[in-house]
Amino acid sequence: MPVSPDFTSIYQQNFEIGFQHCYPNGFLKHTEICNLFQIVAGIHADLGGISYLDMQQHHQAWVLSRMRIEITKLPKWKDVITIKTWIKTLENSRSVRCLEMYLNDEKIIGCETFWVVINTKTRRPDNLALPHAHFEKFDTDSILKTIQKINSPEVFTFKNERKILLSDIDIVNHANNVKYLEWCLDVTNVETVLSQKIKTLNLNYLQELNYNDAIEIHHTTTSFLITKEGKSCFALEVEI
Repeated sequence: MPVSPDFTSIYQQNFEIGFQHCYPNGFLKHTEICNLFQIVAGIHADLGGISYLDMQQHHQAWVLSRMRIEITKLPKWKDVITIKTWIKTLENSRSVRCLEMYLNDEKIIGCETFWVVINTKTRRPDNLALPHAHFEKFDTDSILKTIQKINSPEVFTFKNERKILLSDIDIVNHANNVKYLEWCLDVTNVETVLSQKIKTLNLNYLQELNYNDAIEIHHTTTSFLITKEGKSCFALEVEI
């Protein structure tokens, strides 16, 4: 698709928080932060001519590699929030995208994401084949600390097992990035999740997961590691 006449290098969109987005206490689910950010990033890419459909003409797709979310407070059911996004860097096969969530003009959540272009046939990194010079790059931070590699502890307290289901798979034919967080939070202490104690989520995506893969979720109170056949696929650090 050509670049939309509505394209701007900084994009924003409003959303009303629906009941399906919320925990039983009425606050926005942490996974829905990721879903809403993913939706806005996708719309911005569509407007700028680097959408999934555009990239599929070259057998390419964006894959999330790292993500850091810093939370001041969570919005609630019926709140109207604004999400802003811009590209910080985009070169060859790599891009950093920033996102922010606002409530009543107050920034409540900041996020930085690191993306890699892959060839959907080889599943290997590939330089972006589409023009992107029209995206102005902004060296503006949306978080206080930079995205970092997670050094997981050598010993975990707990272990859970599961298989990747069809409902976990997205259009790129792998487990959607939000699902990894969902699996980890599902084995987290309920009080920790519902009491709005989580201030930061640091996510590292290390290996794709596919339908029917058998995985293990190793975890302590604040550290998580998902493995398949002994190989690390995803790491999560939660700061409270």
